[in-house]
Amino acid sequence: MNIDVTKELEFKTSRSGGKGGQNVNKVETQVEVRFNIASSFILSQDQKELLLQKLARQLNKNNELLVVCNEDRTQLGNKSKAIKKINQLIEKNLVVPKKRSATKIPQSIKEKRLKSKKIIGALKHLRRGKNFNFDE
Repeated sequence: MNIDVTKELEFKTSRSGGKGGQNVNKVETQVEVRFNIASSFILSQDQKELLLQKLARQLNKNNELLVVCNEDRTQLGNKSKAIKKINQLIEKNLVVPKKRSATKIPQSIKEKRLKSKKIIGALKHLRRGKNFNFDE
């Protein structure tokens, strides 16, 4: 599944802390990216519901997914990293896990386990010095 929501993203820039030297207080390099899941045209209704459910903790009051990036010294670099992060988040959370089908343990495995338990028990009894019948 390769969904690109770049067209529906809202960008906001601000001054970021960290590296940058004299430029850090003049240039707005930090990028805030918002993606409104509820009003998206790219996603289907089922996908929207799945994302709203899985990303509930990361959404704000307006059901917007917010990603902030200030790792790079340039606004363009931060913008591309933020877009990449938001696309990865959406793709990762749109995957529906397969349902597990319950399986029974085969009878031969159960018998093998019981047989090994009997042998270990017999060895312990032999260590005590008591007689033990292996046929039981």
